[in-house]
Amino acid sequence: MQMEQTEFDVIVVGGGMVGASLAIALAPLPLRIAVIEPFDPRLNGVPQPSYDDRSTAIANGSQQILETIGVWAGMRQDATAISDIHISDRGHFGIGRISAAEEKVPALGYVVPNRVIGRSLWAALESFDNIRMFCPARLESLLDEDDSVRVALIDEDGDTVNLQGRLVAAADGAQSVVRKLLGIDATVWDYGQTAIISNVTTEKPHRNVAYERFTAHGPMAVLPMSEGRSALVWTVPSEQAEEILQLSDRQILDRLQELFGYRLGHWRKIGARVSYPLSMTKATEQTRHRVAIIGNAAHGLHPIAGQGFNLSLRDVAGLAEVIAGADDPGDPQALEKYRRWRAGDQARVMSFTDALVRVFGNPLTSVRVVRNLALLMFDLLPGAKSLLARHTMGRGGDLPRLARGVPLQ
Repeated sequence: MQMEQTEFDVIVVGGGMVGASLAIALAPLPLRIAVIEPFDPRLNGVPQPSYDDRSTAIANGSQQILETIGVWAGMRQDATAISDIHISDRGHFGIGRISAAEEKVPALGYVVPNRVIGRSLWAALESFDNIRMFCPARLESLLDEDDSVRVALIDEDGDTVNLQGRLVAAADGAQSVVRKLLGIDATVWDYGQTAIISNVTTEKPHRNVAYERFTAHGPMAVLPMSEGRSALVWTVPSEQAEEILQLSDRQILDRLQELFGYRLGHWRKIGARVSYPLSMTKATEQTRHRVAIIGNAAHGLHPIAGQGFNLSLRDVAGLAEVIAGADDPGDPQALEKYRRWRAGDQARVMSFTDALVRVFGNPLTSVRVVRNLALLMFDLLPGAKSLLARHTMGRGGDLPRLARGVPLQ
């Protein structure tokens, strides 16, 4: 069996949206970077999980990060701007609105197909001489060697490749192999809900409005897309998901019509459906000696308010900035600085999304009245609205340089 030995400054495990973004953010620095990814999205029929048929809501601040690292240009043509957000509670009076014009920004965010994101990121990865791709390849082991970390992977030919790095960044998803190899647990809160994802076409144009509609059984997000379509994220009780997925197109459209109403006229067409169980997860540790755990490997959110990837991208920007300011990318003090810096933003976003799920899922009449009064007051109080808008846009708090449009070099 052939053996290969290679040394790097940073080894990124996972070439999905988070891992690829980190490697690209670090590429302008004088670093040798390796990216290990088991699925090659450049090959037809290879199901890279990050680059599937879903779409992602890219917040205003996240768009700035992607532009600063040079990949937004490859997404811009297929990105649909969100000019307004409309929040409602089915059957009740409360309505909240957030407007890009009121916040004095070109857009609150953008909806981009995941495959478009992947295409742009991988084109950038292949353009840097200091990034080496190990793809397809699977991580097999990880060993701490004081001033470095040694990892072993199996490549597509079945050969073992040994890599040595000063930092390992684990961006390998909710079922992180790195986390398992290190014995790091994750706390999981199961919501008992499943997200049904699809694209829909409605009678009336969306006019770049994103809708967050709360129903008795879970939230429904309807996000603007190109060609008059909208991306649907429909949350249902898990025990009902399979039955719903078996319904005909017309039956599902009728049910969606009943839940959403007629703000977009009649619901005319729905595409293929996929489903995902929903939970909130949090790794018990996000840093170890010469290891940083980021993205879904570190935290997973309910899709309500569309904060998951945006939170991860701020982690990427923060970690890249800390690495840029350190002589050693895996320096324990640098990693501790990163952990402390990002803890507040992560806690706020996770608490916010969890509270939304629980408050808007509570059937008690008293809770419904309070939450609808809160929505009404939110719509009438510009200060509160602007504060929430800045945080949902990824523009609040202590922002990394990349989120402010400032390159690392």
